Amino acid sequence: MENLLRVGIISSTHGVKGEVKVYPTTDDAGRFNDLKKVILDTGREQMDLEIQGVKFFKNMVILKFKGFDSINEIEKYKGKDLLITRDQAVALGPDENFIVDLIGLRVITEDGNEFGTLTDVIKTGANDVYEVKTTGGKEVLLPAIRECVLKVDMEEKTVTVHIMDGLLD
Repeated sequence: MENLLRVGIISSTHGVKGEVKVYPTTDDAGRFNDLKKVILDTGREQMDLEIQGVKFFKNMVILKFKGFDSINEIEKYKGKDLLITRDQAVALGPDENFIVDLIGLRVITEDGNEFGTLTDVIKTGANDVYEVKTTGGKEVLLPAIRECVLKVDMEEKTVTVHIMDGLLD
């Protein structure tokens, strides 16, 4: 399990006083109001940043970090990830998992046959879709609904699925 979880990506600067627009990668962008600090992954290092201000504009979050007071100081971090530690994460409900924890799980059919590996989770709005690379090397999309995904076992690192008619056509 990853100890760091991505909550956003810096998409651009906002104004000239060091603010940035962040595309939230969390289900609840309002959670930025509760965060005091985040970790900036520059690609070479990870920097702790203290959040000084939070605003919302359309589907973006506008953040101001302590110590960054001009566009020139923050501009170089466009496209970089903002992370939090797992202990800062929101509490999960029953049958909820972080996407990062699902990637790489073995996918087996309800009769116990090896089907493949979960390679991605696609957010569609209606329901998530699991991208699975089959043991034969083919990519298959499975809807993350109760009729298809029967069980996610994090201890066994498996996802048990029912292959609905027409999904492999």
